[in-house]
Amino acid sequence: MRWLVGWSRGAAGTGAQPGSDSPGPQVEPVGARLLWGDPAPLWAVGDWRPDEVRVVHADADTRLAVLGRCGASDDALRSGLLAARGGALRHLTAWPGSYTAVARVGRRLTVAGDLAGARPVFHAAWSGGTAYATAALPLADLVEAELDIGYLAALLACPDSPEALADGTPYTGIRRVPPGHALVLRDGARDVTGYEPTSSIAVAAPQLDVRQAVEGVREAMVEAVRTRLAAPRHALEYGDGQHLPGAGAYGSAGSCNSYGSYGSYGSSEGAYGHGHAPGMGSAPGAGPAHRRTAYRHGPAPGVGADLSGGSASGTLALLAAGLPGLPGTPLGFGTGTGERLLAVTFNDLASDGGRTRESELERARTIAANPRLRHVIVAAGTEALPYAELYDGPLTDEPGPAIASAARHRRRLAAGGADHLVGHGARQVLDAHPARLADLLMDRRRRHLLKPVSALARADGPSAHSLFVPFTVYRAARRLARTSYREGLEGAAAELLSPRAYDPVPGAGVAGGPVDASLAALTWCRTGPAARWLTGEALAEVSVRLQRAAVRANGLAQRPGERRAAAALSRHAADHRVLEQAAEVRGQRLHAPFLDNQVVRACRALPEALRVQPGARASVLRSVLAGAGIRELPLGWGAPSHAAHAAAGRAGIGASLGPLQDLFATPLLADAGLVDAGVVRGALHAAANGVPLPLDGLAELVSAEVWLRRLLARRGTCWTGPAAPRRRAVAGGVPPRPSL
Repeated sequence: MRWLVGWSRGAAGTGAQPGSDSPGPQVEPVGARLLWGDPAPLWAVGDWRPDEVRVVHADADTRLAVLGRCGASDDALRSGLLAARGGALRHLTAWPGSYTAVARVGRRLTVAGDLAGARPVFHAAWSGGTAYATAALPLADLVEAELDIGYLAALLACPDSPEALADGTPYTGIRRVPPGHALVLRDGARDVTGYEPTSSIAVAAPQLDVRQAVEGVREAMVEAVRTRLAAPRHALEYGDGQHLPGAGAYGSAGSCNSYGSYGSYGSSEGAYGHGHAPGMGSAPGAGPAHRRTAYRHGPAPGVGADLSGGSASGTLALLAAGLPGLPGTPLGFGTGTGERLLAVTFNDLASDGGRTRESELERARTIAANPRLRHVIVAAGTEALPYAELYDGPLTDEPGPAIASAARHRRRLAAGGADHLVGHGARQVLDAHPARLADLLMDRRRRHLLKPVSALARADGPSAHSLFVPFTVYRAARRLARTSYREGLEGAAAELLSPRAYDPVPGAGVAGGPVDASLAALTWCRTGPAARWLTGEALAEVSVRLQRAAVRANGLAQRPGERRAAAALSRHAADHRVLEQAAEVRGQRLHAPFLDNQVVRACRALPEALRVQPGARASVLRSVLAGAGIRELPLGWGAPSHAAHAAAGRAGIGASLGPLQDLFATPLLADAGLVDAGVVRGALHAAANGVPLPLDGLAELVSAEVWLRRLLARRGTCWTGPAAPRRRAVAGGVPPRPSL
């Protein structure tokens, strides 16, 4: 894990320890590299590669740090820094790649978050000023924060509703900068400001020509992939317990690196920088011998990509294989022109994915016939089903459904490259959220609704009910278009307090079809799939959060479809970040180009009339590939693939039913008043027996329970020093339990 941390304080707080007005030695994160010092220090913590940390200077008081994969030259970074000095913060987010930019202009600090939320920024009040970081857990250690049970309830009840989550985190007092915003600090005072232009709710934004918009997506995608290919290559030296080349600048082999901050959950405190052996703590959750052994067979040198047979991963693999080989500065094993892309396909032999899985594998084999691809198929049985190996894994910043399937993802990623491309986020940035139908009605473009509602009528097959689907969907879209944001939030708050909140969630998992899912999404705010298993007290607290948000909603100037699409992207980006931490493979970097700022902006420029058409995502990606010279695609390319995911989830519950029942015998979620243990055990048993239940909701509950146990079993903190905080972040009402 890698993160950056720093703070800004006024003159009275400079050098002071928490709770003290007198100057004193500063605390310092373990295994950190100082990028610049007082009065507003900034550190890079963890196994950052040398080319992932760049600092440029315009003058003695003006400097910029860019951490991550950024395709801009040093001159371009300086130009952006000078523009940001004048207030144009958007220039700090306009370069290709995925990165975090921190600009220091005199006494003013600006930390820019990304548009999707895959690279978040957190902040907290500390020592007479403000501390910030790109991970919430180090800040929780610094300020000794307790667990925020109300946030966990909102995360389970309304995961994709920013109104319920607000700017909170699982830790009390730790705040998150919303996507598309920047944190501006001056002498400890903080301000969160947006850097993206806002559109009017009364007048539709000007729409680009379809051809021009698709061309913009193609250019952004090609540049995003090219940025990854142009980077220096890295390879991990296995067996000697050392870090990547150049990692020594961030901490010696005998000190705690970034993984130590996320825990050795049952091991000694040596993994936190107390004299452990070389290599200890260098892998997620390192400490036990079986954890270290699992990471000795890590990623291959060079660039790899997922190849599932779907449109998103297939597009990235073909773009990476089709672009000319770009020589880089070899670090470790050198590669250059003529490099073959490593394409990885995961073959689940344990779940019954049916015809969907077979067709995906066949499309992957067809795509992999490209001579510039080296195809690897990772076959796995019951050991790679969801919910396997729950008792082993790293601690993440927050809970997420990826925790339940981390072992499954880790097996796939371990067979990939040291730089591995994944197609996460393509659906959220390219597809039209169903609420965008209401946006079209607000713009009086009713004719564009004909094709999407007709496709929904055919989705559930021919029946008498399908004749009424177009009218039902149209009425729901018109109702949303005529409902104000405040009324929508108040209605959602009232629904949480009604018995209907415990009914099956339409469209979640296997409990509903595309029509039910679309109808449920045609609202300003909706409950998540796990809400039906929460207690009445937990739902009541979330309802209060929504009511408070409704009171503050008078000045909102956003359309329902635009807002719901942005919220869905933000939630997916947060889940992707949990996946990066939970399934992290030592020495590997996951790259999700669809979540890059440049790609998100290009996709947002697509006309709504194009987005809502059936098969729009596959059509846009076909055009992207055709513009790059790739026109021959396998039959069925772009077909949806939800059935295999649901089948794997159900098979995983059946295979791990015993451990799951034990997990919820005396759950911490029940101690916190969020769930009833008996109800959750009954739901797990029913799902294992084939009862149609929202499987995604069960995955969220299991992940939250596992995350809580790992957090309470964690030892040590991310900091050292004379007054280093050592207490764990725990909730007042949740007593500590033995570790897993």
